[in-house]
This record gives sequence, C-alpha cells and structure tokens, in this order.
Amino acid sequence: MTPHTNSRRPGRRVRILASTMVAGALVATALTTAGNSAAAPRPSARVAAEPDTKRLSGDLADQPLNWTKECPFSSEVAKRAAEKADGIAEAAAASARKNAKNRSAKTRGETGEHPRGIWCATIEVPRDWHDPDDGNTIEVTLQLARTVTEPGHQGIALVNPGGPGSEGLSWGSGMALAAPELWGKYDFVGFDPRGVGGSTPLSCTFTVPDEWDDDEVTRRQYEACQNNPLTKYITTEQTAYDMDFIRVLLGQAKTSYIGYSYGTWLGTWYAATFPSKTHRMLLDSATDTTSGSLQRTWDLQPIARERQFQDALLAYIARHNDVYKLGTDPAGIRAKWEAGGGSETVEGQFSMAYFIIPATYDTSLYPSAAKAIVEIGKKGLKAPGSTVTKIENLAQRILAGSGLNADQRAFVNEAKTEALAELKQRQAAAGATETFNGTFDAIRCQDGQWNQDPAHWEKWKQHLEREASSMAPFYSTPMCSFWKTGLEMPAPDAATFPTALIAQSELDGATAYEGALDAAQGLPGVKMISVDNEGSHGLFPYGTPCVDGPIEKYLLTGEQPTQHFNVCQGAPLPNETEVFEVGERLVPSAKAERPEVTEGMKVLRDLLREANPSHQYSK
Repeated sequence: MTPHTNSRRPGRRVRILASTMVAGALVATALTTAGNSAAAPRPSARVAAEPDTKRLSGDLADQPLNWTKECPFSSEVAKRAAEKADGIAEAAAASARKNAKNRSAKTRGETGEHPRGIWCATIEVPRDWHDPDDGNTIEVTLQLARTVTEPGHQGIALVNPGGPGSEGLSWGSGMALAAPELWGKYDFVGFDPRGVGGSTPLSCTFTVPDEWDDDEVTRRQYEACQNNPLTKYITTEQTAYDMDFIRVLLGQAKTSYIGYSYGTWLGTWYAATFPSKTHRMLLDSATDTTSGSLQRTWDLQPIARERQFQDALLAYIARHNDVYKLGTDPAGIRAKWEAGGGSETVEGQFSMAYFIIPATYDTSLYPSAAKAIVEIGKKGLKAPGSTVTKIENLAQRILAGSGLNADQRAFVNEAKTEALAELKQRQAAAGATETFNGTFDAIRCQDGQWNQDPAHWEKWKQHLEREASSMAPFYSTPMCSFWKTGLEMPAPDAATFPTALIAQSELDGATAYEGALDAAQGLPGVKMISVDNEGSHGLFPYGTPCVDGPIEKYLLTGEQPTQHFNVCQGAPLPNETEVFEVGERLVPSAKAERPEVTEGMKVLRDLLREANPSHQYSK
C-alpha cells in the first residue's frame, strides 16, 4: 500500500503508517462533522444478481485498448521488471513463430489480438459505478504481461500489491518474472487502482497550522479530502467494479486474482460482488475480511510488529553474540538499545522506521536491522549534532565492516536516502500549503465504519504503551476517527463464493496472523497455508515446495489442499542453518532449507517493499 507522505516540522514524533495492506497505522472509525454528509459513499447494494459492468458502462465498453510500450512506471525497479519480462516474452514469441511454420494453425495470440510482451493501456471508467450515466469518467492504467500460450491456458489473473492505494501497474511483469511456471498459463494484469499512479489521482491540499498538533493536522487533512469531489468514489467497492470492467475489456468470462496485504481485502470484495466472474484466488498475507472494516487489521499491526521485534529479531541478535557482541539475553539487548535512543527520540524513531521495522516485513533484512540495533545499543543516538547528522552517521556505522550482502547494503543506502528526504519535508513552515495523495485514508476509512469515540483512541494508545512500547510512538489517532461511512463489504454467499487459498506467515508484522486466521475461518470455500516461524510480509513465491507447491497446483488446476489448515516450516534466517521456534509451534519441527532467491523473486520482493513501505507516517 502506498499511503501519502505527510510533511513534518522539526520536533514532531515520527508516525509510522504501516504497510500492506497493508501499509498502515492504526485503528479508527469515523466522526462526521457538520456539512460533510455528502462525502459518505453509497452503501453497498446487497442484491442477488451480480452487477453487469458491461451494461452499466454503456459506450465505454466499446472503447479501444491502445496498447503501448510506454508504461508510466514510477520506479526503476518497475521499469527493469517490464524490460526483463518483455525480453523473455519476445524471445518466446520468436521461438513460437519458428515452431509454427510447419503447422497449419497459428497458436493463440499470433493474430495480434493481444500482442505478446509487456504492454500498457489507459482506460476510461465511470467515476461512480452506481450512477455511470452522470457523464463523469476517470482513467485507470493497466499492464498486460502476455507470453506464449501453452495448452491449458487459464485466462487472465489480476494482481494487486496492497496499500490501500499502492501503485500496481508493474505487477503484471513482476508476477510473470517471479512465477514463470504460471506465466504462459496466465496472462498477468497489473493496474494502478483509481486514485494513484498513472490513474486519476486523489489530491488533497491543507494548510499547516501555526502550532503543530497531530490531531489538528489529521482533522485538516480529513477536511481537505472532503473538499475534493473525487474522494467519495475512491473506495474498494468502486475499484472492484473497475477490475470487473478490465475483465470485460479483455474479453474474458472470468478472472483469477492474486492479492497481497490490503490486496486480500480487495480480492475478497471482488469475489463477494462478482462470484461467478472469479476463477481462482490467492490471498497472500491476509487482512481480517470478516470484521466489517479495516480497523481490526490496523489494530493488530503494532502488536504483531512488537512480537516479531522482541521475540524474533532481538533473539536473532542474542544468538549471534560472536558477531554483534551485545549480549546473549534479548531483554538485555533491548535495554541497551532503549538506553541508546530506542524509539522515543526523533532520531530513534527515524532509525526504527527506516532501518529496523522493514525487517519485520522482509526477514532477509535481519542482518542490517540487527546492526542498526547493535550500533544504537553500543554508541547511541544522543551525541551532539543534528538529526540529519545522526542518521547519516548511523547509516555509516551499519555499513561499516562485513556481514551485509549486496542487497542488504543497497537497502541501507536507500533507507538513508528516504529518511533524509523525510527529514527535509519536516521543515515545512507554519502556514505552508501542502498537497498529498488521499487514497490511502479514503479507502481504509470509507470501506467500513471505524470507532468514533475519542476516549477509545486514548485507551488504545495507552494499551500500546503497555503491550507494544517500541511501536507505540508511531501511532496516533487515525483520520478514520473523523470519517462517517455507510459502506460495507458484501457478505460472501457460501453457495456462490469461489474457492481461494490464504497464505500467511506466523510472525507477519503488517497483517497479523490472528486476522488471517479469522479470514480463513470465516470465508466459505477457503483453505489456509501457514508458515511457522516466518515473519515476511508477502510469501508467494516462497521458494520451498511445501509453500509454493499447493499454491501452484491450485492456480493451475483448481485443486485445493485436502486439509482446511496446512502448515509449513519456515526457512532459516540469514546466516543460519536451522529454524528456531518463536511463540507457539504451529507444526512439528521439520527441516527446511533456506530457499534460493531467484531474480524474479527478488524483483517481486522489491516491488512489494515499494508497495507496502513500513516507514509511512500517520497523522
């Protein structure tokens, strides 16, 4: 998920927005202010018949798809993924043409209906699918990753990386590279959901108050988004209709779907609305889709982060005292880290947000996070100097010496650059006018009612101080506590809801295991694959037969695992050869080799990190 970035003034506490979904931060409900009733989206219709997006769209259903290689990617990772996948597709197409010379019939796609390779297009969709004839339309960009078609082709699979509000355009080519055994059986489709990226954006402008107050800034940002007439149409419900319209324009009877983080919420909403149009569905790192809103998913997030930080990451440092030399007791290591700056000082919050918490989303970063904790524990962050100087110095200390591979070192340099950019943004003067993308809050606040009682949020923050003290400084009263909504996800019908798989790591720091478990128990026709002692956010492809095997089998054949709940052992952490038990054992201990990370898996991991940044800031 890529929520907006808020400028900050010096002295304010850094507020992490969490990712995945899953990107976000807390829990909340909505409080309506006078005059804002027009911003409430239309309640979801609960009718027996599925919506017919082709009929609803009218003449828009006849629009041409003008495919182009000029895709509006926002990052170098996305561009490289498209170029790599396009090269593979072109080579495969050339081979297919050569093999087809002696055949009388051309293979599917040789007619140019959808040319092979990586292509992008921009489509028009109704701004409001509940009133498509009002004359207002917006744009949605999509990417088609099409390659040589093999026997048993399954059609299209839409892919969403999370957010809410993350750009997903590059996820057609990203998934094609990461799961080549599925490419050829599926044409993967990535898209920028309405409100972000190359699609029509949701921009909100507010004025920085003379005296900074988190709650006042949140209120001003909320009011700024209410002033944009597009806001009430930036919801998961509207995006689900867009997805079905993409299916229509691509001439497909059904679509499969792969969603990560918040993408699991989006996929569930789509399947509940268009069950007969849903083929197969992978929900990876799942939100709690049974709770009526996204509030519980963010409620659980700081607890899940704290759990992995304390029980897994600090224990990892303690096991490697020969390397880190900060002691063999996780509690003692934490005490030294807290004494050196922890997450209470501004510098500590920035180091936590940019160098440490990302490892609770991607365990391949444990070595760099460990070095950050160790350096703070040894030398601290309280020496004289500016925050910029302290962050630069800490990054140098993390990178000094050996122990980090090229990917980890690249991450530290990237994190330092992002942290310094955020520090610069915090210099915004009182009275300055700032504009941000409001998609993240518009979706999570309008997709179901959050708690509106201010006393609830004060108690919640006190709870975090007790139960998740290292994460508590990053959470404040959310914008959703000001937002009134009548929207609600349609209840899945057990008679029509399609089959699906949930993949979930036990220690996920963004979408907690408890929420995924509730989704697996509450959604009809769903089976779950859990990975014991794993903390990464976003699993497939994981690299082990136990995890990837049943997922690939399901996506290729529709056959689910026999058992409702299935457990695989996580792979060893970096620089380790065995798996250490964290928390409750989900499965009897079994040896699991650390999977080899392919180039495609690395691309997908980088894209997932971009889509669900763990250092986003709340209001």
